[in-house]
Amino acid sequence: MGQQIELIVGLGNPGPEHQRTRHNAGFRFADLLARAHGGSFKAENRFHGMTAEVRLDTHRIRLLKPQTFMNDSGRAVTAMASYYKIPLANVLIAYDDLDLEPGRAQLKFDGGHGGHNGMRDVVQCVGKAFWRLRLGIGHPGKGRREEVVNYVLRQASSADEEQILNAINAAIDILPVILEQGAERAKTKLHSRGVKDRANKNNNAADPS
Repeated sequence: MGQQIELIVGLGNPGPEHQRTRHNAGFRFADLLARAHGGSFKAENRFHGMTAEVRLDTHRIRLLKPQTFMNDSGRAVTAMASYYKIPLANVLIAYDDLDLEPGRAQLKFDGGHGGHNGMRDVVQCVGKAFWRLRLGIGHPGKGRREEVVNYVLRQASSADEEQILNAINAAIDILPVILEQGAERAKTKLHSRGVKDRANKNNNAADPS
């Protein structure tokens, strides 16, 4: 049985200077999802963000990109979910994750914020019982907080950028599986993809030819 998803939120920071940064992986997921299914974003002040609507077969899904800046993302999520009376369990939030390497994407239901400021604010505003799409951006390594902030607010290298986009597109492709076959089936396909890709990468690196 499929998992009902009514609202997908991509987290990021507004403005052209942030558009291609690692921290805007959630925005990019929302943008590419809308483009793939004929949706277009428009500003809606009552939701403190940009919104769009797409249809996957018979499923209507609303999309939201909060324009409040990352640390205030919960205000936009609260406004849109409340207005359309969308149960929290039918919300999916896509965001960048330092703890996953570029090229990996994971689905998860419920849990904490993992140190992500946007997720921290969302959890404080609406609770934690919603779906998450974690998009790996890698980690700069141990260092001061300022170094991590600079890392997420910069554009990824060309190699990492390619992997991040691959993960985003894989997550977009998996959405029909979530809706028709359920999130557990989608998780298996999405997570095993990451394992296979890393194995192929390692095999290619070990091949002297």
